[in-house]
Amino acid sequence: MANRLRKNPRGAAFERFGLGCHVARPRNSVPGEIDIWVFVIGDMLIFSAYFAVYLLLDRAPNQALFLESQRQLSQPLGTANTLILLTSSLFVALSVQAARAGDVRTAARFVGFGGALGVGFLVLKSYEWYAKVRAGYVITSNAFFMHYYMLTSLHVAHVLVGLVFLIVIWRELRGAVEGVHVPRIALLEAGGVYWHMVDFLWILIFSLLYLVR
Repeated sequence: MANRLRKNPRGAAFERFGLGCHVARPRNSVPGEIDIWVFVIGDMLIFSAYFAVYLLLDRAPNQALFLESQRQLSQPLGTANTLILLTSSLFVALSVQAARAGDVRTAARFVGFGGALGVGFLVLKSYEWYAKVRAGYVITSNAFFMHYYMLTSLHVAHVLVGLVFLIVIWRELRGAVEGVHVPRIALLEAGGVYWHMVDFLWILIFSLLYLVR
């Protein structure tokens, strides 16, 4: 068979389908597809409206209550979760970069690291929720904790969707490593765009809930 698959540590699928190791993209092209950008921009607009309500309508008239409630949150835990997500986002970016260069094996490894850190974020956030509930701070405690649980729950939902996205990407890359198909770079980029949005949202939520005085 002329087009016989030869094992290649930089991605067997690239040899099988007669491609070079580097995946070129048009200059100045936008990563991913337009659909993911429409979703991300729409999602950010919705969150921006929520942040405005939080700051202007609820926090501003009740600053003393919000400041006192804020002191019950753990800044070290929030900071740790921020560092976890930032590192995860870095691994996802490195994964996309490696896939573009044709090194799908490394790309699969990096996206696996990114997903594992995403799971670590959820574990740490679950522990924080557990600690708050045990201390008596629940969603009905006051306006601050209502926003705290709503914002962090919405973000956790985004993280879960992002992890599903990363699993799909990992399977895509593993298929490329095994020579099943050529990886769809646009899919990897779309997943990266979504995961970076999740990271950016957490930075905003962390700043609003844990840092703003």
